[in-house]
Amino acid sequence: MNKDFQNILIVRTDRIGDVVLSLPLATIIKHKYPNANISFLLKNYTRDLLYNHPAVDKVLILEEKNGKVIFWKNIKKIKAENLDTCLILYPTFKISLMLFLSKIKNRIGTGYRWYSLFFNKKIYEHRKYGEKHELEYNLNMLEKIAIDPEKARANVSFDIQIDKNSKQKVESILKRVSYKESSPTIIIHPGSGGSAIDLPILKMKLLTERLAHELNINLIITGSKNEINICNEISNSNKEVINLTGELNLRELIALIDKADILVANSTGPIHIAGALNKFVIGFYPLIPSCSPTRWAPFTNRKRIFTPDLDCKGNCTREKCEALDCMNSIDINDVFNEIEKILKSKNNLEN
Repeated sequence: MNKDFQNILIVRTDRIGDVVLSLPLATIIKHKYPNANISFLLKNYTRDLLYNHPAVDKVLILEEKNGKVIFWKNIKKIKAENLDTCLILYPTFKISLMLFLSKIKNRIGTGYRWYSLFFNKKIYEHRKYGEKHELEYNLNMLEKIAIDPEKARANVSFDIQIDKNSKQKVESILKRVSYKESSPTIIIHPGSGGSAIDLPILKMKLLTERLAHELNINLIITGSKNEINICNEISNSNKEVINLTGELNLRELIALIDKADILVANSTGPIHIAGALNKFVIGFYPLIPSCSPTRWAPFTNRKRIFTPDLDCKGNCTREKCEALDCMNSIDINDVFNEIEKILKSKNNLEN
């Protein structure tokens, strides 16, 4: 066993989709170093993504109060783990300084931040240009612990586990509504964390109406409690729609997505969960390099990504995209036809 890499921490303290795209690193590292102890440092609200993960030995929750990092408490917690290596996939100044002061021997992170001096093994890639997929950027960091990123790419698995109690809870909820076990299930998740630009709500509503009225399916709307208004606007005029907005925690949402055939969403966490669970995914993405599908599409072959029908000639910015209302150029007829095609293909395979 490599003595330098016995107790490894993967640091990803941002959002759901970001954490999903970091999960394969644990499995790949465990395959290379089967006796190594692998931990994750993440925010409390993403911890359920690591539930029973076969390659993760311990989950450390970032100590926060009112959304602010509790600096010295985190350092004490990290020091107690006797770590020899950390991979900082999402570097912030505070997180980077904390890991430096925790005296971890191998601190792997970007070489392009002013506080990169806190890292002693640097990766020189600009993620903001979106030239590669986020997972590929993550995999490239493995080079610093003697793992070939190209070989690693061929062995990507997410290993998201389904909690039995959450599965039972979801099935119990569906029994109380007009859910048809024999029909395909499509989930529409219209909200997002605001990191990208979304398909206009009106277009999502039109798509929902067509799916509800023209296909024999279970159509479920999901979202957080903060997205109730958006989800109600999309679903209220459709009695056929099952609206579960605000009813599910993350572990239950994972169980619901595992039951679905297709998930329709903007660039947001659940689209990555669906991709990781090998579901068909319909996604809506702007052409802005930092949040384009090149970098942020779900990492799966079972996807159809829709982008604005405009030629930005590589100069797309958030300001331009919003001013030109680019996402409104996506044709809902094309989206509906693609969903219909997926369902027919799936039905033919099953028959």
